[in-house]
Amino acid sequence: MCHSTDSRPPAVENPGSVAEEGLIELTSQDGTAFTAFQARPGEPNGRGVVILPDIRGVHAYYQELARRFAEAGFAAVVLDYYGRTAGLGPRDDEFEWQPHFKQLVPDSVAEDAAAAVAHLTGQNPGVTVFSVGFCLGGGHSWRLAGTELELAGSIGFYGLPGLAEDRLPDISAPLLLLLAGDDVATTQEDFTAFRGKLDDAGKAYEYKIYDGAPHSFFDGGSPEWKDISADAWQRLLDFTARHAEPAV
Repeated sequence: MCHSTDSRPPAVENPGSVAEEGLIELTSQDGTAFTAFQARPGEPNGRGVVILPDIRGVHAYYQELARRFAEAGFAAVVLDYYGRTAGLGPRDDEFEWQPHFKQLVPDSVAEDAAAAVAHLTGQNPGVTVFSVGFCLGGGHSWRLAGTELELAGSIGFYGLPGLAEDRLPDISAPLLLLLAGDDVATTQEDFTAFRGKLDDAGKAYEYKIYDGAPHSFFDGGSPEWKDISADAWQRLLDFTARHAEPAV
């Protein structure tokens, strides 16, 4: 599991208001209904994020993270992975994710992400959309940069590089890799190899390795990782600001 059951997202500095939030139901191109959670900002910054969670799907941690993004000015949607096998969510700490995770298909995740992007752009005209993911979702976020979603950028926290490699030649959006120096899910050699493949393919990316930080360091409930969480937030904000297009 990526985060512990008592973890929570780090706070943002000078948070704004959340204009609207709640669970919604979206429909993928193949007709699958799945649960998502949206949070809309009171003071929009013209940017939106599709949040790809860890293996737990639309868990309370990611609902709270969507609120944090809205407080920072982003329109945010968290998607759930398991509509095809587990039905509608949300997912609590008792959810048995293992059998559903084994049936997860990357292209289906991309189809669900497309539905989330369509919802964001429909509800927030002119918004520039990014993807951001964690662990499993980090790999899927990087992979989405190689799909037809035309994202402005794709961000992954301690993601799984192998999920993105089949789409690597098609990556057209810049990537941000926020990596744990003591990651137990992916070795530093694997991250280095992934960056080498991006270099060889001429793909645009930025990265930061947080030396000594564990997998799932982005946790407001862990004071020892407060500074690196704040740094990761700022890098995400700077990255999206640089790559955002002016709202129409």
